[in-house]
Amino acid sequence: MLKFILLSLTQTILLASGQVCLKISMQHMEKFSFTWTYFKHLFTNWYFALTGLLFVSATILWMYILKHYPFSIAYPITSFAYVFGMLAALLIFKEAIPPARWIGVILIVAGVFFLLKQ
Repeated sequence: MLKFILLSLTQTILLASGQVCLKISMQHMEKFSFTWTYFKHLFTNWYFALTGLLFVSATILWMYILKHYPFSIAYPITSFAYVFGMLAALLIFKEAIPPARWIGVILIVAGVFFLLKQ
């Protein structure tokens, strides 16, 4: 069970990190437009490339998890990506997080804990 938890947490960290890199890459971009110049700039954006690498890594690990563990336990653990995303919003993007969202994060953590309790 410890291996499963570590794999799942790693997968969700990769997924949340990919979202953080996507946000950073979008901050380095101009206003969105369906133009060749925009997409040329996007595909030469290192944060966007890192986003792809993180998403591919998370997907490959997710495929391994799905192959070896029950879906009914594996899928709910991906909700930890919300927890890591909230921490990134606070620590990286310096966003103010209202108390109601922290309560939601606590409920997610409690839900996953009860899910893993057998």
